[in-house]
Amino acid sequence: MGITEKKLIEIDGSYGEGGGQILRTALALSAILMKPFAIHHIRSKRKNPGLQAQHLEAVEALAQVTEAKTEGVKFGSQKISFHPQKIISGDYQFEVKTAGSVILLLQAILLPLCLAQGSSKVTLVGGTHVPWSPPFHYFSRVLLPTLEPMGISIDATIEKWGFYPRGGGRIQLNIKPVYELKPIHLTDRGSLKKIWGLSTLSSLPRHVAERQKDHAIKRIQKELCMEPEINILDDASSNGSGSFLFLLAEHEKAIAGFSSLGKKGKQAEKVADEAVDDLKDYLRSGGCIDPHLADQLVPFMALTKRKSSFTTTRITDHLLTNLWIISHFLQVKIEKQGEIGKTGRVDFIPPTY
Repeated sequence: MGITEKKLIEIDGSYGEGGGQILRTALALSAILMKPFAIHHIRSKRKNPGLQAQHLEAVEALAQVTEAKTEGVKFGSQKISFHPQKIISGDYQFEVKTAGSVILLLQAILLPLCLAQGSSKVTLVGGTHVPWSPPFHYFSRVLLPTLEPMGISIDATIEKWGFYPRGGGRIQLNIKPVYELKPIHLTDRGSLKKIWGLSTLSSLPRHVAERQKDHAIKRIQKELCMEPEINILDDASSNGSGSFLFLLAEHEKAIAGFSSLGKKGKQAEKVADEAVDDLKDYLRSGGCIDPHLADQLVPFMALTKRKSSFTTTRITDHLLTNLWIISHFLQVKIEKQGEIGKTGRVDFIPPTY
């Protein structure tokens, strides 16, 4: 007989963009609110549907943190149920095989551990700078500083870089508990203060990092009339080779990040172009926060006891999917303005506001 302690929240994993984000956000909210859920058609629209390594590790990691009872949790599964019991702070180590993203795993466990009763130390092993996921430097330089005014305090360090396809990176987090999330309002980014960057490589000639840096600087000087500060790290500790360019736009009231990864056959100048193009799009658009920050912030903002708001340069499928998942777990009123691909605004209005 299946697990039947509480009524399950039923979720269709094929909704919207139908990716792993649905699962990760559901896991986090289920753990915090102690509401069990079942999800079916997990990643059914993907070429390789069902739970892959990084999704499987996310479920197993949060099951450990919450002493959850689960069903169907195995590689390739398209249907699982998750019944959390309690959130347990402590020391944890989780590994995502191959180059699965450790930052995507964090999207499942970070918020529950922030709201635990005590501090936690988390070690994550896997991909730190890999395609289709936020890189560690976005997490540490954009997301965490944005969460600080909400009361969240996390120290994050990278001990080893994990590039695709070798992975094997290692990051450490020290998480202090927060007992109530404070509301935030990110609707006006203010004036641009500076543009900072990091051009990194591992097991590649130094000129690759120099070309990434030089090309980015020339374009920013010419097209944005700014003088950026871009540093080089040419000896990043890693199991394999890789290159990475990260650009940070620091405004008076907001931070935005843009990055690009190198790969075999991809010119250093192309790496720079991708990051600079995204930076330009952001700076020339209305809205306060960048699209990637928007979808990562909404689970935190939905849990505040007073109104929280943001404007973003672009409404994305990821954002709308996350808002849809939140509506399954919380009674918060969500007001949305804007169309997919355009600037928009989201307001969270709790029932008691």
